[in-house]
Amino acid sequence: MAIAFIPARGGSKSIPGKNIKNFCGRPLLYWSILALEKSEEVTRIVVATDSPEIRHTVLGFGFEKLEVYNREEENAQDHSSTEAVMLEFLAGHTLPDDELFILAQATNPFFTTADIDQAIKQLQQQRADSLLTCVRNKRFYWKEDGTSINYDYRQRPRRQDFDGILMENGAFYINKIASIRRDHNRLSGKIAVYEMPEFTAFEIDEPSDWIIMEKLFQVNGLAGESGFGNIKLFVSDVDGVLTDAGMYYSESGDEMKKFNTHDGMGFQLLRNAGIKTGIVTTENTQIVERRAKKLKIDYLFQGKGFGGKLEVIKEMCSLENIQLNNVAYIGDDLNCLEALNAVGVKACPANAVDRVKDIPGIVHLTRRGGEGAVREFVDLLLNHIQHTSKSQDK
Repeated sequence: MAIAFIPARGGSKSIPGKNIKNFCGRPLLYWSILALEKSEEVTRIVVATDSPEIRHTVLGFGFEKLEVYNREEENAQDHSSTEAVMLEFLAGHTLPDDELFILAQATNPFFTTADIDQAIKQLQQQRADSLLTCVRNKRFYWKEDGTSINYDYRQRPRRQDFDGILMENGAFYINKIASIRRDHNRLSGKIAVYEMPEFTAFEIDEPSDWIIMEKLFQVNGLAGESGFGNIKLFVSDVDGVLTDAGMYYSESGDEMKKFNTHDGMGFQLLRNAGIKTGIVTTENTQIVERRAKKLKIDYLFQGKGFGGKLEVIKEMCSLENIQLNNVAYIGDDLNCLEALNAVGVKACPANAVDRVKDIPGIVHLTRRGGEGAVREFVDLLLNHIQHTSKSQDK
C-alpha cells in the first residue's frame, strides 16, 4: 500500500493560481488526485499547500482518500525544494518505514490510475528501491563544442531504428518512507524507470505549456478519464459523424449517405459490452432508419435540432434509469453543443467545427466523420473500461 503526496504551492508567478486554474474543464489538481483516488494501491492522498484557496478547492472534490496538509511558510517559497516539504510532512507524522511514498506532481497531469498501479508492480517485480517516470526522447543532442552526445552523425540513424534517450518527465516518483528519511531524497538505491508515452514529456511551467498540454490532454482522451468507466449509453449524431457530411443524389433525385462499416462494428462491440446505443439526428430519412435497424440500435430519434438532442438524450436516460454522466456522445456541429456540454464523456471527429472542438474536456478524435471516427471513440471507451476492470481484478 502507498501514500501519495502532492505539493501544491499557492504562489506561482508564471501562471497565477496554476494549481487550481481550469484545465480541460477541471482545476489542474483534480486530474492527478483523480488518478490516485481510483488506485487500490493508494490508501491516502495528501495535498501539501500554503493556500486557503487550494485547500477549499481540493476538499470540494469530495474524494474519500484526500486530506490537506498545511505546509510551513518557510517551505512554500520560490526557492523551497520539494524534498524539504516532503521531509517536513514525514517529520510530523508516524508512518511505517516500509510504506511506499508516491510523490506526484500536478504540473504533469498525464499519468493515469493504470500508470500508478503498473509502476508499483514494476517496482516490486524488479526488486528496486525507488522509481521515476520517464519518456523516450528520440532527439539528437550536441555539445557547444560541436560534438554529438547521443549518436554518430556520420551514421545518422532513422528515427524508427534509434533507441533514443530516457528523459525524466516529472509525473511521479516512488520510494519507501524509510529511504526518504535516511537519504533526504525522492530517489535512492536501485532505481527503476517506468516509461510513459512520448506525449507526456511536457510539464506546465509557462503559459505556452498550458496551451499545448490542454490540447494533448484532449487529443489523447484523458479529459474523459473521470467518466469513462461509468458509461451505460452511447449516442451518436449522423451527418458529419457517422457520415462524411456529404450530400449525395442519384440522377432520379434520391438522396444517399456514405456510412463506414468499421463504425457499424463499433456498435456491435458496444452491444456485446452491455452498453445501450442511440442515434440522434436533425434530419428525418429512411436511410438512417434502415441503417439504425441493421445496426440494432436501441434508440433512434430523428428530426431533432437545437436543444432537441439533449431532450431526447434525457428521455433515453429516464428509460434506462441512468444519469447524463452515464452517457457518451459524439457530435460535430453547433446543434450538438448543448448535448455535448451535458453528458459524461464527449468526443468529436477531426472535421468538427471549432466551437465543438473548444468544449472543455472533449475528446478530439484523429479520424473524420464517415471515416471511422465513431469506431475510434468506441475503441477508446471500451479499452479504458477493460483496462480499468483488469486493474480492479488484481
